[in-house]
Amino acid sequence: MTGDMALEARGLGKRYAGRKRRWALFDCSFQLPAGRVCAVVGPNGAGKSTLLALAAGLLKPTEGTIHAPARENLAYVAQDKPLYPQLTVAETLRMGRELNPDRWDAALAERIVAAGPLDPDARIRSLSGGQRTRVAMALALGKRPELLLLDEPMADLDPLARHELMGILMADAAERGTTVVMSSHILGELEGACDHLILVEDGGVRLDGAIDDLLAGHTLVRGPVADLAPHTVVDSRTTGRQLTALVRREGPLEGAWHTSTPTLEELLLAHLRAARTPEGASA
Repeated sequence: MTGDMALEARGLGKRYAGRKRRWALFDCSFQLPAGRVCAVVGPNGAGKSTLLALAAGLLKPTEGTIHAPARENLAYVAQDKPLYPQLTVAETLRMGRELNPDRWDAALAERIVAAGPLDPDARIRSLSGGQRTRVAMALALGKRPELLLLDEPMADLDPLARHELMGILMADAAERGTTVVMSSHILGELEGACDHLILVEDGGVRLDGAIDDLLAGHTLVRGPVADLAPHTVVDSRTTGRQLTALVRREGPLEGAWHTSTPTLEELLLAHLRAARTPEGASA
C-alpha cells in the first residue's frame, strides 16, 4: 500500500461456502487516500458489509488483497453493534481504555455517552438500540483510530442524536485527519459529510473517486429526444418527447439541451438504475 493511501484493494473477492458458493464481492479494486471521509453506498446485499469486514480484518479474502492500517490503528463499528451485554456503560469505557492505553481519549468517549444521556451504571443489555450505538461510537472514537470503519452507524438513532454524532465525527475527522469509511442508506447524511464515494452494486465496485470529481465528470441533460452519441449515457428516461439523461460528456453537447451538474443523489440513482437495466444504459 502506498504511503498516502489509507485503504487499498486489488482484485478483491470474497465467496461464502454456505451460500451456494456465491460471490459476495468479486474483482474489487480501489484506492482511498488518507484523510478522506468515504461513503460506501449500494442496495441491500450489494457487498458493503463484507467489504468493511474485510477492511477490518475480520474476514479473509477468497482472492485478491486489501491493505489497511494495523488493527491497533483502526476501529470498526458493525451493524449489530456487538458489545458485552453483562458489562455496564462505565465498565465498557474502562475496557476501551485498558485495551488502548496509549491512545485512549477518555474525555471524548465520556462526552459521547453523557450526551445520551446514559447512566454509567446501566448494563449494556438494558439499553435500546440507539443507546448501544452511542456506546459503540464512544468506544470507536475514543480509540482515536487512523481509520474508522462504520457499517450503517446511525440507523438506530433519532434525527437529533444522528445530527449530534455526525457533528462529533466530522469535527474529529477534520481535527485529526482521521480517514472515515461509512456505509449508509441516508443519502442526505452522506452528501453533507463525505468527500469520497465507493458505489457497490452486485458484488462489484461500480463507481469510485472523489465526489467533486465524479459530479464534475457527469452532466444531467434535458431536451427533445435525440441521439446523444458520442457521449456515454449512464441512464436515460423519456417522457413524451422529453429526454432526461445522465451522461459522461465527450466534448461539447450539440443541440438544444438544458444541462446541469447532478446532485449526489441523482448521480447514485442513475448508476444504480443503469446497473439494474444494463440493456438500456451504459456505464
